Amino acid sequence: MKILFIPKVFPHSRIVGGPIIIYNRIKYLSTDHEVHLLSFIREEQKQYIDTVGKYCKRVEYVPYPAKRGVLRNIFDFFFSSRPNYMLQEYSKAMEQKVSEMVSQENYNVVVSEFTMMAQYLYKNKYIPKTTKKVMSVHECYTVARLKLMKKQPFSWDAVKAFFYYVRLRPYEFRMYADADLTLTLTPEGREEVLHYNKDLLVKIVPHGVDVDFFNPDNRKPEKNAIMFLGNFGHKPNVDAVIYFYHEILPLIKKKISEVKFYIVGQKPPKEIQRFAKKDEVIVTGFVESVKPYFDRSLVSVIPVRLGGGFRGKSLEAMASGVPVVSTSLGVQGVEGKDGEQFLLAETPQEFVDKICLLLTDENLHKHLSDNGRKLMIKKYSWQKGVEVLENILKKLITE
Repeated sequence: MKILFIPKVFPHSRIVGGPIIIYNRIKYLSTDHEVHLLSFIREEQKQYIDTVGKYCKRVEYVPYPAKRGVLRNIFDFFFSSRPNYMLQEYSKAMEQKVSEMVSQENYNVVVSEFTMMAQYLYKNKYIPKTTKKVMSVHECYTVARLKLMKKQPFSWDAVKAFFYYVRLRPYEFRMYADADLTLTLTPEGREEVLHYNKDLLVKIVPHGVDVDFFNPDNRKPEKNAIMFLGNFGHKPNVDAVIYFYHEILPLIKKKISEVKFYIVGQKPPKEIQRFAKKDEVIVTGFVESVKPYFDRSLVSVIPVRLGGGFRGKSLEAMASGVPVVSTSLGVQGVEGKDGEQFLLAETPQEFVDKICLLLTDENLHKHLSDNGRKLMIKKYSWQKGVEVLENILKKLITE
């Protein structure tokens, strides 16, 4: 197969969060297929081009579009054919480059990664009929806006979410209907999409983890060390850390005085940076590798309340032998059980009770650590996930 990937974020080997799945899809598919890449890129990401470029026959990139002003947003809301939410990542240069590449190359499949990039495939007259259009939905934006409005009904974010939602919902599902195939990361994500249009062809390709790299061999956990991992350009991660810091961490400290909380991930906003306190709360910002933080932590917390899709951080923690305490949303799509591979918590008090239990009960800690690692090896290696994707794409082309 000859495949073009069009992701929102440049997928290099050092990236943290959701885009790592795109890097691994490219890496493993390139073994037997010709892979091309077209992506947005930031200046600081260019140093990593070779980490993914070695797997691609052709790599092209364009800069991110400039941020749109308030007046432009108001004008676009009433007069643009695209919803404001999609216009955040709309670039004329990207549109032209997509059209150029699909005209020049005889692709079997073009895959947009993240719904934001599906707009470049939607009704694109330059894509030949012989090329299959696949829209990979890491998170259904319509559903995500509804969750935000429900969780924070009287906030400014909820007001913005409502105005985005008004025009986003019909546009998003017209895009999916225009595709030959829609991909989701979880069964729940598939049901969310089908709820709005039951006639769509939707397949599930799960997230994965490098089980060889993320291993417990060099673990040296620090006393009562807890960590959260996430890309803070993604709003649900920001909400999760603020929620944990204000509503959960103080209650843990009442039970266990010496607790260290690692907040790991790029672009933490100033509100989170201000949480930093020597030997108590460590805000790392961008790190070359997240593995050392799993090696030094006793518990990985995923208190996410917003968004959707698959949280790769849960797989990396379990592969590393670090027990996970999470909301059900945080381990959505993981085929484990509460009390066996992870612990579920939906309220601040449940988080406190279960984190403190893991910090004090060595037998439970070992039980979850061993079971989580076994599940990752059995079900969630990158090779297994990419094999699923490969078979789906082959079937799509032959049919």
